Amino acid sequence: MLVLLVHGLGRTPLSMFGLAAALRRAGHRTRFFGYSSTFESVPRVVTRLARLLRRLAPGPVGLVGHSLGGLLLRRALADVPELCVRRLVLLGSPSPPARAARIACRFFPFRWLTRGCGRFLCSSDAVPRPTVPYTLVAGTAGPTGRWSPFGSEANDGLVGVAETRVVPDDELVLAPALHTFLMDHPAVRDAVAAAMMTPT
Repeated sequence: MLVLLVHGLGRTPLSMFGLAAALRRAGHRTRFFGYSSTFESVPRVVTRLARLLRRLAPGPVGLVGHSLGGLLLRRALADVPELCVRRLVLLGSPSPPARAARIACRFFPFRWLTRGCGRFLCSSDAVPRPTVPYTLVAGTAGPTGRWSPFGSEANDGLVGVAETRVVPDDELVLAPALHTFLMDHPAVRDAVAAAMMTPT
């Protein structure tokens, strides 16, 4: 099966190469979608992504999005209902507005570097609920305690575990990993490969 991988904010497809290698070892083909969070608007990225998804229709395909990449996939999928998705895997993707992004938006460097993509994470813009089978993966290696913006809540350093749920009763795959490197954790790679084999 073909699995499309979409990276997160400020990253490139290179960040997904290790996960792609694990998926290829599991018998899948992989493809990458790249975008620039500095130089492209969210509507432009979503339009390009939807165009690619249409070329992959009718499928079946697997989709993996890290952080913002997962939200972009959710947005684009709403425009491509004909695509047969075996499984959508969201790695540390927050349901906006993301708490850490709202804090970061107060500072000029973040606003300048992330532009519309950063504002999207900071806003309460609705992201369509997936209408395809999905798996949520959340990291738990972030700091907790008095000085953490998450308090005692488990988090990956940037996204709280609870923030990754699409609906309150969603089940989560938890891994002791930090947000930026979530896709590199062996347990996450195993979980993604297993999710692609889960019957729809």
